[in-house]
Amino acid sequence: MRIATVEATPNIAVVKYWGKRDNKIILPMEGSQSFTIDSLKTRTTVMFSDKFKEDEFWLNNKKVDLTDKEIAERMQQLNIIRERAGITLKAKIVSINCFPTAAGFASSASGLAALACAASRAAGLNLSAKELSILARLGSGSACRSVVGGFVEWHKGTKEDGSDSFAETIYPANHWPELRLVSAVLAEGKKKVSSRAGMKQTVATSVLYTARLAYLPTLLKEMREAVGRKDFAKFAELTMRESNNMHATMLDTWPPIMYLNDLSKQVIYAVGELNANEIKAAYTFDAGPNAHIYTLEKNVPEVKRMLEGINGVQKVIVSKIGNGPVYLEQEREHLIDPKTGNVREHYYDEKANLIVIKEDEK
Repeated sequence: MRIATVEATPNIAVVKYWGKRDNKIILPMEGSQSFTIDSLKTRTTVMFSDKFKEDEFWLNNKKVDLTDKEIAERMQQLNIIRERAGITLKAKIVSINCFPTAAGFASSASGLAALACAASRAAGLNLSAKELSILARLGSGSACRSVVGGFVEWHKGTKEDGSDSFAETIYPANHWPELRLVSAVLAEGKKKVSSRAGMKQTVATSVLYTARLAYLPTLLKEMREAVGRKDFAKFAELTMRESNNMHATMLDTWPPIMYLNDLSKQVIYAVGELNANEIKAAYTFDAGPNAHIYTLEKNVPEVKRMLEGINGVQKVIVSKIGNGPVYLEQEREHLIDPKTGNVREHYYDEKANLIVIKEDEK
């Protein structure tokens, strides 16, 4: 049976990936660092079968047009998996996100990491973490960091074929057990400028981007050391300044890109007030308005109160540091019926925080 199901989670970067030196195989201009978290899951089932006449992809219960250029680029890993496994079977892919999609919650990271893991397992491949990271990178750069857990660094690499550009765990998930991520949903809509398009514009037009690249090697070293020492004050300063720096290069892009909205700015000011006497929180924003705040377990109630006191905050989600993708072995957990190849009826129950699979099929 050529079927596999994987749940992967996003990673929220503290040193951001913004800009490619190779757009086709997604090689970054510089390295980046993140924490893989334990919530906001994407579940993906991949099935290869001679019953299928063409590849098919369902995301959040909607069939995706695989002729779309950006979607086709993200799916290039599928053909590589088939080639490596020595198969020509078509695939059915069914995926569901348990959080907002394309809104700065790193849904592409969890989704493409889950796809790399599930598709390679379904094809009969037994790949190392490094190989999975390189494979996931072809779908989405940040996805290469979600195939492993803990504090992760994506090495930019120097080889043209990308064989040395992969992510690895620097510190495991249990290295800093008190660390938490408090995420605030400020807007659930899809962003106007995709990350892929935005970073291309920044590299081409931002005057500030050169200065950013010059500083990043130092920042990567300092961040690695701060996390190693569990020095929250230093970690927080580096994280917030790095987020500001990336968004400054976006604003300096021509025409300018503004992912942050007025609520995002309110969060920045509120964190500043919270940190007035003691550093308790560190905000960071990906390519979207939603806020991610790293803090320590003891400060979570205070951070939640701060966020819930801002008019317009829709939801607050608390996450721990996660261990990376999980392979689901039970047949009832597949989003595809292994016997028929049909998509099983499924939905995410937000109140119960679980994916419900119905017996009915479509």
